[in-house]
Amino acid sequence: MPLISRLESKFGRFAIPGLVQVIALFQLLVLFMVMVMSPEGATAYLMFLDLNPTRVMHGEVWRLVTHVFIPGNFSLIWALIGTLFMMWIGRGLEEAWGAFRVNLYIFGWMFVVTLGALVFGWPAPGLFLYQTLLFAFATLFPNEEIMIYFILPIKMKWLALLSAGATAFLVMRDPSLFLPVLACHLNYLVVFGPGFVSDSARQARVSARRGRYESAKLPQGTFFHQCSVCKKTELDDSHLDFRVLDSGDEICSECRAKQAGG
Repeated sequence: MPLISRLESKFGRFAIPGLVQVIALFQLLVLFMVMVMSPEGATAYLMFLDLNPTRVMHGEVWRLVTHVFIPGNFSLIWALIGTLFMMWIGRGLEEAWGAFRVNLYIFGWMFVVTLGALVFGWPAPGLFLYQTLLFAFATLFPNEEIMIYFILPIKMKWLALLSAGATAFLVMRDPSLFLPVLACHLNYLVVFGPGFVSDSARQARVSARRGRYESAKLPQGTFFHQCSVCKKTELDDSHLDFRVLDSGDEICSECRAKQAGG
């Protein structure tokens, strides 16, 4: 039994059902709190939730969790759309994986990102958690469609590629973000990377076999049968039936019929 299956059988009862939906709703709640506060109060409130390594080392351990609840967008309309979208993704992932594996995926992300922030001072934007959830969903359901602006249909695989392209552009503009961004996507790479590698290796083996087969194919125009009388081959007429004579020569069905008639 794989390690994750053993862990699930032992600790699965402690999994939090609908964890993605819970995080999305808390982000929406934080947004509402920010909207009703004064600018100074909102800034202080967000700093209270932020993953500040110095503050964590001084005992403010709630920051290890609350930083995930900081919205990536402070527009109410986009926050509502994003919340509904992530709740939909969360339900899809739980149907595919189960609550325990979704929990492991999210808490694994939080552990790596928190370690990077505490040890190296890397940024830990919760937006990347959503991106890894999007990537996971798009990998599992690549042809699932959503409606952009409720009008334009787009498949999840293309949406994930657009999101990945935007992140790649961000890293190209600031190469110092490469390692933090890599750490923020380590959970996705760990879960899906081995499958990608094995698929690539399998495709390489298939291509190699196809190449050997193509190279072993006989040159065009090569025939196996030729009538010793009319010199026709199966390439001249695929309906010809060839027989081997006692002499070892071959004769086609047409010539055999002519000889029988004559």
